[in-house]
Amino acid sequence: MQAAALRAQAWYGEPFLHAGENPAVALAPGTARRGALDSALAEIEAGRRTPSSRWRVRYGLMLGLERVLASPTPATAAGTELRRHQVDALAGMLTELIAANQRAAEENGNGDGHGAEAADAAELDEEDDDFDAGVIDEDADEAAFSGDDPGAARRYRFRHPTASGKTIAAAGFVEAARHLGVLILTHRRLLVSQFQRDLTAEGYAGRFADAIGSGLEPLRDDPITIQTYAWFARHADEISRTAYQLVICDEAHTALGEKTSAAIRSFSEPVYIGMTATEQLIAKQVSDVFPASVDDLPLADAARRGLIAPLRCLRVPPAAAINSVPIVGGDFEERALAAALDHAALNQAAASLYRDRFGMTPGIVYAAGVEHAYNLAQEFRAAGIKAEAVSGRTPPVKLAETLAAYERGEINVLINAQLLAEGWNSPRATVCFHLAPTASRRVYQQRIGRIMRMHPRKEAGIVVDFVTKSSTHNDRVISLHSLLDADFYREGARVTPAPRRRQQRRARRLLSPVPWLVPVTPDVTRRLLVIQREWQRIDPKFLDDEEQRFWATIAGRQIRFDQRAEFARKFTEGRAGKGALETFLSICAAENPNRRLRMTALADRVATPVERADFDDLVTLVTQAPPWEKDRAAGVRVLLRAIGEGKASAPEQILARWTWKLARATRKTQDRRASQEFPEAKRLLGAVANSRGHRHEENVAKLVQVARALPLTGGAALLASAEGYTPRANALLDRAREELGAIEEIAAALADNLPAPKAPARKTRRRRKKKKPAGPTSEVAAADGSPAAAAAERDLGAGTEVAPRAPEPAAAAASVSVSGVDAA
Repeated sequence: MQAAALRAQAWYGEPFLHAGENPAVALAPGTARRGALDSALAEIEAGRRTPSSRWRVRYGLMLGLERVLASPTPATAAGTELRRHQVDALAGMLTELIAANQRAAEENGNGDGHGAEAADAAELDEEDDDFDAGVIDEDADEAAFSGDDPGAARRYRFRHPTASGKTIAAAGFVEAARHLGVLILTHRRLLVSQFQRDLTAEGYAGRFADAIGSGLEPLRDDPITIQTYAWFARHADEISRTAYQLVICDEAHTALGEKTSAAIRSFSEPVYIGMTATEQLIAKQVSDVFPASVDDLPLADAARRGLIAPLRCLRVPPAAAINSVPIVGGDFEERALAAALDHAALNQAAASLYRDRFGMTPGIVYAAGVEHAYNLAQEFRAAGIKAEAVSGRTPPVKLAETLAAYERGEINVLINAQLLAEGWNSPRATVCFHLAPTASRRVYQQRIGRIMRMHPRKEAGIVVDFVTKSSTHNDRVISLHSLLDADFYREGARVTPAPRRRQQRRARRLLSPVPWLVPVTPDVTRRLLVIQREWQRIDPKFLDDEEQRFWATIAGRQIRFDQRAEFARKFTEGRAGKGALETFLSICAAENPNRRLRMTALADRVATPVERADFDDLVTLVTQAPPWEKDRAAGVRVLLRAIGEGKASAPEQILARWTWKLARATRKTQDRRASQEFPEAKRLLGAVANSRGHRHEENVAKLVQVARALPLTGGAALLASAEGYTPRANALLDRAREELGAIEEIAAALADNLPAPKAPARKTRRRRKKKKPAGPTSEVAAADGSPAAAAAERDLGAGTEVAPRAPEPAAAAASVSVSGVDAA
């Protein structure tokens, strides 16, 4: 078996056994490699000196991928090591090929062309390959593909973000196809030259060949031909069916047009690999033409791995309204968009914005059409920025010179409509200026890919979206946050995940995160989670009324005392509504664990007029809630003063009920105040409390008579401390309370009876004086009462003793002895 493997290796050029492998295991019956060996031996026995094209299509790429991946460090011919995600693409392709070859029969499948649109840059004539249109024209009447598609089983795709190194991944496949003919297709002439330069740098320049026509024999078995989709669509029937065994489709989402996809289906013999950064072209999917996926690297994972530059975002409110601009073919109609944006004042403002925020930082600006691009370039240059506009009208030589000048730093800003949205790459490009918004996720992702290349002097790519700060993902205009499905926007903050291994920062950060943020996800649950998690940094002016109340509820529960001043500015600056303020103060007074904050919130809540229902909740809170047990008197004092000042909006009857309910909650304090005003108050209250029946009613009548004769503060305190046991006694007390005076005056008097809150004690550390040892002189002096005795007493700390506190008086009802006259 080992000898047969060596014979087949000499015949084709790829090893069938690798170092350290057991032939009985690696070439076991039923394995894909054993099938390749048996087929190779059969062709050798049949007298073939070289493998047939069919054999190379089926087994050639599989054997080449096994060779590349068997190396400890997979690399291109020039020695460029493949990174992890590029190796994953090759490994995924190898897995699919092994699975396909191990199946009993080769499967045939259909890549259905769902969607009502199609036509892309590849559908244009050759002379228009590089046209600079803002959108891709779509034909709504195009029928979906239906019919036999025998090559669908050999068409694969992988999705890697722009700037993550898809060209190097393609070079890895070229290295695996060492003995295969390779046809590389891309959508613009500019990219043909770029691919040739990149593959030349990777060591494959010797394999370049012109297109091989049908019936012509290639001069070598490993040609590499690079062409555009437009060329391929016109010449698919003229290409040799045996010269190419592998077709690599760059920017595969641009190969979904009717003519291009038809050409791909007609040229069904080779293996296809589609590379793309986006799966979608309007209503079409890349999977319609390339059914099998071998690898998928999301943008967030690429950023987390450090494969692309991090992205920061700046949102600028748009100065022009584009609500009336229609969406045609999945994006804004170019002429209508240009009519809305291409004005001298707006162009000057855009140039000033770029100059003020980014200075000479290299960037790329996307305009709404060719004329808009040239007008913008004129204003940028007038603002002192080295800018140049490029388009499909730019001659190829001048375009190449302009791009080279940009790389050298002679130009800092390139302005275009859509020419540089795909394929062109410049690591120094840092700012992506979406002056012309787009409604296409594909177009947006391709645009930002221009600034995602890594560069030593680039801390992060900066994306400028012309949308409102609180714009959600449901808006027509695509933004960076909607593309990445981010939950919140924080100006200047990094939107992509942080790399796991931080690279040493060499560049100055152009945008610094602001302290506030705003939720932008349209999902209600996720918005509330953002508010709950980031309530300290939320800017409430971007929230609706319901969300502001929810934010105020969370803040009222969790705010700390040292955060109150900074948090209060969000209300004083008008960023939150009155409803949110009322909710915050009410929740803070009810649920915040800090006693001082609760008291402050209660006082602030009643500083302005309070509706009846809300004030009733405050009365219930202060008189019954357990958190207010230690601060009940102070809370009652605040509410009584609010009633006295007319802050409670309610009828007089309701005010009276609240007033006496609050007074009864502080009966002991009112009892002591009544005893101070009238020494006999204790005896009267004790008689009322200890009597029953008609004696009780007589005692209540005497108490009412005394209360009317006392000053308002004493009388109100006496009536607040009394409690009737019979209907007649209660009626006497209620009448006396009504006739005592105006309810505002009574409330103010009852509030004056309560002690003012104590000022918080200042926590200061005092040094303890060291006690000096007492000598015989100090003892004698102390006995004589001389001045030396006083000095010795101070030194010994005798003056620091605390006088004992006077015992607190007991309740009136328990301390008054009832006389025989009043007792029953």
